[in-house]
Amino acid sequence: MNLPPLPAIMIEQSVRAALLEDLGRAGDITSDSVIPAATQARVAMVAREPGVVAGLDFCKIAFALIDPAIVFAPRLFDGARLAPGDVLADISGPARGILTAERVALNYLGHLSGIASATRGIADAIAHTRAKISCTRKTTPGLRFAEKYAVRAGGGANHRFGLDDAILIKDNHIAIAGGVGKAIAAARANIGHLVKIEVEVDTLSQLDEALGFGPDAILLDNMTPEVLCEAVARIGGRAIAEASGRINAQTAPVIAETGVDLISAGWLTHSAKVLDIGLDFMG
Repeated sequence: MNLPPLPAIMIEQSVRAALLEDLGRAGDITSDSVIPAATQARVAMVAREPGVVAGLDFCKIAFALIDPAIVFAPRLFDGARLAPGDVLADISGPARGILTAERVALNYLGHLSGIASATRGIADAIAHTRAKISCTRKTTPGLRFAEKYAVRAGGGANHRFGLDDAILIKDNHIAIAGGVGKAIAAARANIGHLVKIEVEVDTLSQLDEALGFGPDAILLDNMTPEVLCEAVARIGGRAIAEASGRINAQTAPVIAETGVDLISAGWLTHSAKVLDIGLDFMG
């Protein structure tokens, strides 16, 4: 899997804040009290359940920020599939520093690997179709860049990153603007030539109105598979067709088989189960 890594400068800011939160006002008083300063240790990050790994660079930076003498040696790469017992990385060096950084490192790794694993589950379920699984802006505040990276690690695609990189006209925009066509026309008149426009529709009549104004993408929200098939036929390749609503590994194949280009699911980033990964003492 060719997954470009995130620049270290992006990761460091987030990890530094998490470490400072954990260290509080006095540092790791447990490790400092119990472990002699000169003690060295070897540990391994081990998967407790199957999944997909994401977030190894977050771990590396967490240990390095606490003590540069800690050696973090990954055995796998983000996007790799995991089986129970797989070793993700070997870590060695000052024991105090390893224990101090452990929780923050595992928090990132478990959370991001959980997102990657959930994404991969849907990506695999719809692999026989043309559709891709995509995330949304329903992300943890401050962690959007990391969570969207984890979606990519799981074989998914990213939707817009924020309010400023694409137009997405949703139901409340339509209601306040006075209709689908008015909303699209107003958006087209106020954006630059490189900005894409997507509009959300709930019915086939709204879809027909939207198509008359030439949006780049259409979000088909909470439609049945039968209605989605008709919607895809009416779009006829004139716009990207995206489906949302009730997406999981069981429902995704039927939705993907309607011919949509994208399936989006907010829960991938806001509710994916943390992947169980532990830190085992090796000596």
